[in-house]
Amino acid sequence: MKIKKEYIILVLVIVVLSVYLYQRSADRTQYELPEIPAVNEKELTKLEITKGETVLVLNKKDDKWYIAPADFPTDANRVKDMLDAIKDFNLTALVSESKNYNLYELDQGQKISVKASQGDQLKLEFDVGKTASSFRHTFVRPSGEDRVFHARGNLKNAFDVTVDSLRDKSVLTLKAEDIQEFNINKAQQSLAFTRTQVPVEVNTQDDAKPGAAEPSAPKAVWQAANGQPVDEPAVNQLLNALSNLRCEKFIDDRKKEDLTSPLFAIELKGGQEYKLSIFPKTAENDPNYPAVSSGSDYPFELTTSQAERIMKEPTALLQAPQADQEKTE
Repeated sequence: MKIKKEYIILVLVIVVLSVYLYQRSADRTQYELPEIPAVNEKELTKLEITKGETVLVLNKKDDKWYIAPADFPTDANRVKDMLDAIKDFNLTALVSESKNYNLYELDQGQKISVKASQGDQLKLEFDVGKTASSFRHTFVRPSGEDRVFHARGNLKNAFDVTVDSLRDKSVLTLKAEDIQEFNINKAQQSLAFTRTQVPVEVNTQDDAKPGAAEPSAPKAVWQAANGQPVDEPAVNQLLNALSNLRCEKFIDDRKKEDLTSPLFAIELKGGQEYKLSIFPKTAENDPNYPAVSSGSDYPFELTTSQAERIMKEPTALLQAPQADQEKTE
């Protein structure tokens, strides 16, 4: 009788375990993650980013991305972030089936909708919500899904963009070492500077000694058109400030030709010619200076600190007279 009772208990335990395992398996099936199609980001030709009433469209032409409809050039790094996020888009967990989308910033007013296409073929579509508290995942809703999932990575940073943040803000790109001459105009003063090769002074007595080193090659120095000695560090500082110049923002309601009478203008020549003109502030309290350059088809603004580093008086690039140096010392 005792043995029979133990068998009954054992059978009950087996039944309970079987039911538990079955339900667990059923739960896994119920919460199976949807399959996300693989996307080759190099084959994409169009991106569409929608937030609220704003629709931002990017088109790929000749391996470069442009913002429609004006075909503004884009910041390559920002576009790469978006393409990488699309390529690596991956769901990691089911978060909610309640359809309470506002909790995850996936409601109509807050979500960011992303469409990635190759030609006329839509390759991937999903909605981006807020970033999880860990900042390692983002709440998302793939196309055709009512459920909310976690996706790996901070997708909000990649896709929460505007036309201004996506535009390429490089307005002048040059190599300081390639520049051979430049001319500055400021406050009705104009002065040209030329990089010239000069021989290095050598000690003739040392050269006459056996085993003396070969004479040094001529070195490049800057010379001013007025014959005064040039402050080489000041010139190098100016050229470095211009070498990879990025604007603060673009001016959309004016054309380049609308800006006249610059406060400061500089023309440089090397492998090609470069120009930059900086104009008076529109209002005294404005934080930025309007400007135009040969490196941009659009007028733009430079911050006050940027402009002040560039707008040097021509005489500021000259060495102080010897008498003034002695007084300073």
